[in-house]
Amino acid sequence: MDRGMDFLRSQINNAVMQHETFLESLVDHEREAKDPRFRDLCSRHIPVMREHQRMLEQYQQQLGAQSGVAKRMLGKALGVAKDLADVARESDFLRLVSDIVMARQSEDTFKTFREAGRELGNEQLHQIGETGERHHDVYVKEANRLAQEMFVEHVRGAAAATASAEARTTPGV
Repeated sequence: MDRGMDFLRSQINNAVMQHETFLESLVDHEREAKDPRFRDLCSRHIPVMREHQRMLEQYQQQLGAQSGVAKRMLGKALGVAKDLADVARESDFLRLVSDIVMARQSEDTFKTFREAGRELGNEQLHQIGETGERHHDVYVKEANRLAQEMFVEHVRGAAAATASAEARTTPGV
């Protein structure tokens, strides 16, 4: 396992790729979502997530961490995996849940950067972590609220459809 600056570079590389996959997912889901609330959630958070991506990539460059072709190839591979997973998740609800998982992963990464930056006296790492964690927390809270609303709507829709079907097949109703 890497140590010192090599370890920091590798973790920043990982964060850049993971966060880029999350950002691309938001962009795709903004375009594909049928539910206007989901589209709006993506639209409101994309600019902030782009700023986080810019901060991560800028820090990555300052560290002399991996960039260019190798990073892009790995990022594309992650993107292809996300696209294949999205094919199986055809509903806005399942796409939203997937985005929440990725946002939480980023939130945890930013939290680690915040605390490590504080402990190491690395103000830039601390600030990146502080900002990213705070904004991802806001996204997760809003996304969870929407997921809960959508969940209830799907259950109620299924319950209403079941009750209607039962009424049609039950004699005397």
